[in-house]
Amino acid sequence: MNARTGQNPDRDGPGFDDLVARIRACRLCADRFAATATGHEPAPVVWFRPGARLLIVGQAPGLRVHRSGKPFTDPSGDRLRHWLELDEDTFYDLDRVAIVPMAFCFPGYDRRGSDLPPPPDCARAHRHDVMAALGDVPLTVLVGAHAQRWHLGKDARGGVTETVRRWRDHAPRLFPLPHPSWRNTAWLKRNPWFEAELLPVLRRRVKEVLRS
Repeated sequence: MNARTGQNPDRDGPGFDDLVARIRACRLCADRFAATATGHEPAPVVWFRPGARLLIVGQAPGLRVHRSGKPFTDPSGDRLRHWLELDEDTFYDLDRVAIVPMAFCFPGYDRRGSDLPPPPDCARAHRHDVMAALGDVPLTVLVGAHAQRWHLGKDARGGVTETVRRWRDHAPRLFPLPHPSWRNTAWLKRNPWFEAELLPVLRRRVKEVLRS
């Protein structure tokens, strides 16, 4: 098994292998990335396999993930694993957990050093095929506005706070979360219901689907 691509030649069929190869070879956004402040090359981070029980949908790799080739190898990943009560071995177990952001490459920084949003071309080119390859995943965690808008459509109205506040409308199969960035520490303090009400239910659900 190739840890970076998530391929397992003993189990994954040629259709899956072709999909992974197509994503890893994608250069749709090469010109866009070259024009950013980081001026980087595309480096798709692919971390999923059919049969996963938990799907984590994030925004896009950050710079650390761009360099490591492994999703959530940053403080945001530490906080997300804490929210889910998962150790690193379980979090990165491709048989159980798929991590599919809204864009597979690091979008870069703007001139002020702020993260750029995930390019929509990525989702248009690959996302439907990835979702079809994953099949019926019992639990999906939607991290941030971009993931929520794509997966929830009009139900993501009102922004992240209101979408997360209505988490019961989507549980137990879908849980919208704020981004686990350190920048959202103030948000967590303003919304104590998130840790008091949502997280205990999510953690129980994670344990349930990963145990079955």
